[in-house]
Amino acid sequence: MSGDVTDAGAAGRASVDPDSAAPAQRWLVALDIDGTVLHEDGSLSDIVGAEVRRVVAEGNEVMLATGRSVSSTLPVLQLLDIAPEYVVCANGAITMKRDPEAPLGYRQEHVEIFDPGPVLTTIKAHLADALFAVEDAHGHFLYTESFPDSVLGSGNRQVAFEELLGIEATRVVVISPDHDMEDFLAVVDRMGLHRVSYSIGWTAWLDIAPDGVNKATGLERVREHLGIPRTHVMAIGDGRNDVDMFRWAGAEGRAVAMGQAPADVIAASTETTSTLDADGVAAALSTL
Repeated sequence: MSGDVTDAGAAGRASVDPDSAAPAQRWLVALDIDGTVLHEDGSLSDIVGAEVRRVVAEGNEVMLATGRSVSSTLPVLQLLDIAPEYVVCANGAITMKRDPEAPLGYRQEHVEIFDPGPVLTTIKAHLADALFAVEDAHGHFLYTESFPDSVLGSGNRQVAFEELLGIEATRVVVISPDHDMEDFLAVVDRMGLHRVSYSIGWTAWLDIAPDGVNKATGLERVREHLGIPRTHVMAIGDGRNDVDMFRWAGAEGRAVAMGQAPADVIAASTETTSTLDADGVAAALSTL
């Protein structure tokens, strides 16, 4: 059962020396972006930004774990004014590592790909009017219709549906504007999608990743690289693509659901914080 963040955090708090935080002392904090850190209009609360930077200044590793593409994720680091060692994008399919020599300060560290053809064909048969996009191994999107800018970022192009079938994909994104969420879930349940992992987002949204790949798999790889114990991980999010991340973090650490998250997402967490509008991320981080 999920608890309130003001009650659940006490046992996991760590005293961190900002000048010499050893791996066993510092925390790995993974933040979702949309609906967690950023508002729908892309704005960042001053309170949240300040609290994120405080936690970083005390020697902890605060990073982003998002469904966004690389090109739409890295600007959020600039907005937060942080430079973590790693960033997990595309729901775990792409992990970026900080590299001052790279064009945007980060280079690809790990990429998971799959053949999107069979799953695209299956979905098209069930959702003929849906919008489709495929993210390739370089973090660029090819798409059939206009998608939200927060998803596509830059360096992308519109193509015919058939061109999507032969791309080495890190994920497939499907939006079905004509379905409400209940109808959409029913259609997805009937698809029988095998050998891929999928999660449902907001507004009849489907993210499909390589089999067994999600935010948790990317974060576990990061945690091992950094040498931070499982007891010192915290994940904060609000969406169904955060459920695997919550199960991973909550096994030994802390999984914090935003107050406005759906009931099934909150059920997967170990604690809840306040809503996005009430600066829930800042409230959760204040307990570290």
